[in-house]
Amino acid sequence: MNTATKLRHPEKANKPVNPSPRKPAWIRVKAPTSKAYGETRRLMREHGLNTVCEEASCPNIGECWGNKHATMMILGDICTRACAFCNVATGKPGAVDPLEPGNVGLSVAKLGLRHVVVTSVDRDDLADGGASQFVATIKAIRSETPDTTVEVLTPDFRDKAGALEAVVAAKPDVFNHNLETVPRLYPSIRPGARYFHSLKILDQAKQIEANIFTKSGIMVGLGEEKSEILQVMDDLRTAGVDFLTIGQYLQPTPKHAGIDRFVTPDEFEELKRIGLSKGFLLVAATPLTRSSYHADADFAELRSNRLKLNS
Repeated sequence: MNTATKLRHPEKANKPVNPSPRKPAWIRVKAPTSKAYGETRRLMREHGLNTVCEEASCPNIGECWGNKHATMMILGDICTRACAFCNVATGKPGAVDPLEPGNVGLSVAKLGLRHVVVTSVDRDDLADGGASQFVATIKAIRSETPDTTVEVLTPDFRDKAGALEAVVAAKPDVFNHNLETVPRLYPSIRPGARYFHSLKILDQAKQIEANIFTKSGIMVGLGEEKSEILQVMDDLRTAGVDFLTIGQYLQPTPKHAGIDRFVTPDEFEELKRIGLSKGFLLVAATPLTRSSYHADADFAELRSNRLKLNS
């Protein structure tokens, strides 16, 4: 492992190497080369912003940034947890930037986004887990572009009293919190989190604000069984979750969790059919699906599906 990787993930320095299998044709993407990609990148640098697109090594960055869609990552670029699937750096975070919400709002306006996803690193070091920064960012976006719909993808705010309530009270259009994987794999894949706490967050968000859209996502290809995926679907529906995303896990580095297998497009299509049959308003399930991938089009479809259901 090189020095840069050790600095980025010191907690993974002594972990065993898990060679990544060769990617099948359906999971490969083109390198980003478009003019719009460069413009989006320059805008993020101009305002000193972080994006999950870069920090989490998202395979869709070329397409999304080429369309001037970026997922804003607030509260810095250092996470207080060390999930085995995630490429975001782990360590001791710096101070919260008070100018960050305003810079996000300006960037959303300059990009001309109709829908924006705002996520963050875990900030267990903060008394509110970073909830107030989410609130300030939602307000800043609404101030700059009142017609832009806002989706938040939050951490679990574990042991942070009032954090969830504050974020939901800011009235994002979509409240998203990812379960990431099946409960059996939490100790090895998401050791700093608890499955049923994450499920409770989604349930509580809907109880606080019945009209909010709730959303969650999982990765597949980590060794989960189909029956476990279906149980997660049932758990999410019991919590009233509207929208489910399912995507292929891709290993960021050999020191991260290994890929058990590549799930085929036909299997993803089957999971989508099953999810819709269980009552989700929308299910996005493809090898390259990520929480914020095509989020603007998905939100329009989600809203349309609710209107149809209520008509």
